[in-house]
Amino acid sequence: MPRAARPPRFYFNLRSPYNFLALRDLRENHPGLLDRLEWRPFWEPDEISRKLLAEEGAEFPYVPMSRAKQFYILRDVRRLAAARGLTLTWPVDADPWWEPAHLTWFLAERRGLGRAWVERAGRARWLEGRDLCDPATVRELAVSIGLDAEEAGAVTDDPEIRAQGAKALVDVSRDGVFGVPYFIHGSEPFWGLDRVADFAATFPEHAPAPAAQNPDPTEPGIALVGGPASDLSHAGGCG
Repeated sequence: MPRAARPPRFYFNLRSPYNFLALRDLRENHPGLLDRLEWRPFWEPDEISRKLLAEEGAEFPYVPMSRAKQFYILRDVRRLAAARGLTLTWPVDADPWWEPAHLTWFLAERRGLGRAWVERAGRARWLEGRDLCDPATVRELAVSIGLDAEEAGAVTDDPEIRAQGAKALVDVSRDGVFGVPYFIHGSEPFWGLDRVADFAATFPEHAPAPAAQNPDPTEPGIALVGGPASDLSHAGGCG
């Protein structure tokens, strides 16, 4: 008996500006697609999560970013945000700890608020300059979408949620995810902000209309190649 097809997946990370912009593009251009995706969190694990991950025989596929790449991303994100009419803040992660924000997603998902949490946390970080590594900030934001303050404040100490988090990180490894935003439809992976449209186009109802065909390619004013093409272009993603 053939295995059921896996649902399309969206690996997100609340730290990434590219993730924030990709979600904004999907919401603006393909809103009907968001509810069809299986949302999967991806974050840099703390020592407890690393230990749980190792017990599953998996390894987290993320390496520290070079200073040069950090400066490039600052400029790149500024350009991309401006093109969308946005002015982003750039938070300073003085003491990074990504478990509170990402483990809260599992609590929110139980309550049917997973997408609401990603949206709220993204706005807080990139439009309001809030510190998502601060458990008090995370708890306040969680309450604002309807989660219980006590439960939200205890996610990093909840064994069940910790186990869910470890399983999610194992899936990151098994799906070959190395950065965000990362989408998978069938066997096809798509990494980066500038692959959002390509990913959406794999769903027939979201595919762009075919370009008009010109019977005479020599007609003046017709470009035979639409824009630059390069296999070396930056994929608009963190990884």
